[in-house]
Amino acid sequence: MKRVTERRTYSYLGPAGTFTEAALDQVAEARGQQWRPVHNVGEALADVLDGRSFAAMIAIENSIEGGVSTTQDALATLPGLRIIGEYLVPVNFVLVAPPGTTLDQVQVIAAHPVAYAQCHGWLGEHLPQHSHVPAASNVASAIGVLDGTLPAQAAIAAPGIVNHYDVDVLASGIGDNAQAVTRFVLVTRTTAPPAPTGADKTSLIVELPHDHPGSLLEMLEQFSTRGINLSLIESRPIGDELGRYRFVIDADGHIEHERMADAMLGIRRFSPRVVFLGSYPRADRQIVHYPERYADDVFVEARDWLRGILSGEPAE
Repeated sequence: MKRVTERRTYSYLGPAGTFTEAALDQVAEARGQQWRPVHNVGEALADVLDGRSFAAMIAIENSIEGGVSTTQDALATLPGLRIIGEYLVPVNFVLVAPPGTTLDQVQVIAAHPVAYAQCHGWLGEHLPQHSHVPAASNVASAIGVLDGTLPAQAAIAAPGIVNHYDVDVLASGIGDNAQAVTRFVLVTRTTAPPAPTGADKTSLIVELPHDHPGSLLEMLEQFSTRGINLSLIESRPIGDELGRYRFVIDADGHIEHERMADAMLGIRRFSPRVVFLGSYPRADRQIVHYPERYADDVFVEARDWLRGILSGEPAE
């Protein structure tokens, strides 16, 4: 008898046609599985924690807007989550409209405020007299134009919209920054990190012990003295009182590397609260290089040397 394999469920910010769906489409293991559209990051992570989904794809950083605060705060406060991969999606926008619409008929444009702000240059040049109607999302803008719930003739949306809705593309590549990219992470329940690949990243959230001169420097030295580069460091208010912050950190390397493990121990001794978010392959697959004095075998040799002293072994 043929064995039936249960399909895994993956949550993502929906509906279909979003940039988040494009990120999930990059996950080979997710193809052919059940994809569950949700309304926000909180719902996606709740799906994971409550067992409705195996993993959730969420946006964590944008090359123009910076860190996604709702994602960072959720990961800082919800225990039991682990990042197992990251994915990059170019942020390209298209102007779409119901079939038969021409550009000269467009007077009002529906768009999510963030998307609208990233298309000012193109709109100013090609539709200088237009007005803007805000929409809840990039997909909602197109749906609103199609079903008439938004008083607009065209909408700004992600390119994937054409795969799900009957629209005409009036213009492509209308974003002001052709290099704009959004970084997404795949989050599951706490599990062992994927094996090191040599092109890895470690993410964590660290709180400072107390506010005093040099405290941020002390935290950063835990990495710099071990030859670890930080590709991201961003502060977020803790929220319990004014002037208290946590730091979202991305460090080059894997926790199974001796230098990273040593840094994590230093951070743990230093900080009253450390949230380890995960060690996982970098989206760009760039190999992490570091000076030879920070190689794993150097840390191992130093640790063995100290153990030899403590055990009374004769010096060589």
